[in-house]
Amino acid sequence: MEDTLAAAVRAALAALPDLPDDFDAEAVEVEFQTPNDPSHGDLATNVALQLARPLRRSPRAIAEGVAERIEVDPTRVAAVEVAGPGFLNVRFASAHLTAGLAELLEQGADYGRVADHDGETAIVEYVSANPTGPLTVGHGRNAVLGDTIANLLDWTGYKVTREYYFNDAGRQMRVLGQSVRARYEAVVRPGGPTKTLEDGLEVPASFPDDGYRGEYITDVAQALADAHGDALLDAPDEAPFKEAAEQAVFAEIMATLKRLGVEMDSTFNERTLYEGDPAPVWDVVETLKANDLAYEEDGAVWFRTSALGKTDSRDGDEEGKDTVLVKSSGEPTYRLPDIAYHLDKLSRADLVLDVFGADHIATYPDVLRGVTALGGDADAIEVVVYQFVTLVRGGQPVKMSTRKATYETLDDLMSEVGEDVTRFFFLMRAPGTHLEFDLDLAKEASEKNPVFYLQYAHARIASIERKAEETGLDASGDADLSVLSHESEEALVKTLLQFPDEVRTAADARAPHKLATFLRDVATAFNAFYRDCRIVGEETELATARLKLARATRTVLKNGLTILGVTAPEQM
Repeated sequence: MEDTLAAAVRAALAALPDLPDDFDAEAVEVEFQTPNDPSHGDLATNVALQLARPLRRSPRAIAEGVAERIEVDPTRVAAVEVAGPGFLNVRFASAHLTAGLAELLEQGADYGRVADHDGETAIVEYVSANPTGPLTVGHGRNAVLGDTIANLLDWTGYKVTREYYFNDAGRQMRVLGQSVRARYEAVVRPGGPTKTLEDGLEVPASFPDDGYRGEYITDVAQALADAHGDALLDAPDEAPFKEAAEQAVFAEIMATLKRLGVEMDSTFNERTLYEGDPAPVWDVVETLKANDLAYEEDGAVWFRTSALGKTDSRDGDEEGKDTVLVKSSGEPTYRLPDIAYHLDKLSRADLVLDVFGADHIATYPDVLRGVTALGGDADAIEVVVYQFVTLVRGGQPVKMSTRKATYETLDDLMSEVGEDVTRFFFLMRAPGTHLEFDLDLAKEASEKNPVFYLQYAHARIASIERKAEETGLDASGDADLSVLSHESEEALVKTLLQFPDEVRTAADARAPHKLATFLRDVATAFNAFYRDCRIVGEETELATARLKLARATRTVLKNGLTILGVTAPEQM
């Protein structure tokens, strides 16, 4: 509906007299909002106010000219009115509401799907946690955001691949192997020398100062001891310890994600970027050098990002503009494999979307510069950056630290508040805002808890349908939907018919919280309808129409919750 109206507004703008020669009505963005006050109509746009300067006339005059010339379907739009300094208010026709409700009921589980991106492909990379320990609460927000954005893209027509970048190379993996080896040695030869770390923790003498300390490290070490006895004491390097830890931790990560309702379509192993002739990472370096965009200095390889517009200092170099790709030790920085990986993703999809924590803000622009320098389309790469999560219990923050094992894991969180609540709470705020996860609210069975509020509304409608069926009413039967004329009925229908546009908006903005907020509006509108309009006990035609409206509400709630990855219970 909004797209059709926007096109009609642009056509009316193009028909205005005495337009400037350089004015292109087709290029005008026409955005609609739902007014807070129903007396202002069903949709409103301030496009006339935005065009006052380029058209060199008053907003009111522009709005009046559009209202006089706009061509709309009278069965869908009852009126286009001018209000205030130049707002255009649109009022729907009753026939539009009736037809829209019938369409909703017919489409059912597919209602809300739009074909904006049919035939296009997308890779959404998310979680991609280093396999060095259980998933934390922060990883949980990443997982839920990425998974829900992938769902939204799917609902707008994309063929989506959900991808996990398995970071199985680099220093952290070596530290993981060293941590397991030290614990293994202590298991098979107890009583060996120990040392005390800065925070007072006593560990085996060979344990790295920045090693991983969680109980899972000891569990992996014990499993190796059970399988091999002391045969690995003479292992020439950490490889068997690293591999065992990788496999155990990654299996646990996948199990945790599955519990959260997240299932990946593919896993990309970082080590493959170092394989082949030439290996992709070293091919990046050589190609940049050949184009005078990389050079060697002090034993390190630098990316000449200063030539590509970088102006800030991130690496401590004298000029503050160039970026280290390979350290003097020969070890690549994160940017190098990331550049190679993104080039690979671009070869496989029309859209590449990454979900990163705020700690990536400093690095990903260099990755995009590298992609551009190597001929990739960086405009096809989008990055959703999310802020971190603080668990709050009794008004006090819960401390979290991966290496010190003082964190609360994602599994712990789900065990305490449930999978549905975990997912929804991660989606309640915009990704770019810090999230305080209130554990007390999350466990509250009241309308204050938004998950309870939505799921209860869905279960309540299911109960209404069961009771109505017992009285002989059938929501699947024919009914004259035009009898739904009560103010609360019309308000609910108007809210439900916004769902496809809300899906589109949330998908285009990569903003699942917008859909979460809308679903609460749906539940609120339904509660007002059910308060004001009886179903069971009315004459059959009206009761059946109202029952169909209740079913339509349940459809929108269920479809929306499905996109968010939250269940829609029939009973509570």
